[in-house]
Amino acid sequence: PMDAFRLGEVYAQSMGVNVKLFRVQLILLSSILSATVTAFAGPISFVGIAVPHLAKSLFHTSKPLFIIPASFLGGAVFCLFCDLLARTMFAPTELSIGSVTAVFGAPIVIWMMLHRDKKRQ
Repeated sequence: PMDAFRLGEVYAQSMGVNVKLFRVQLILLSSILSATVTAFAGPISFVGIAVPHLAKSLFHTSKPLFIIPASFLGGAVFCLFCDLLARTMFAPTELSIGSVTAVFGAPIVIWMMLHRDKKRQ
């Protein structure tokens, strides 16, 4: 159903997917998963939201075969970069890694949202 839904609601409905029910289930599932990740990982978890979208735009595909490994590697590199900055920027004191990821990640997320709106227009 997910692949059919990505091709459009009309296509998904013609393939036999109950679009209204699927949309509600998808929103509930993604909300629960996002809340769970944020509860366990804290503010760093938005890296898990931004990095897959960056990987998707980098590889110009949404195939899980490419996106999942790229998300793992991209998220790890981004978090390592932010951790390195958090530990060394104001040495001997350390910054919170959540604040450093927010400083570098928020502009990326804002850029992605603005870039997405330009594509749609």
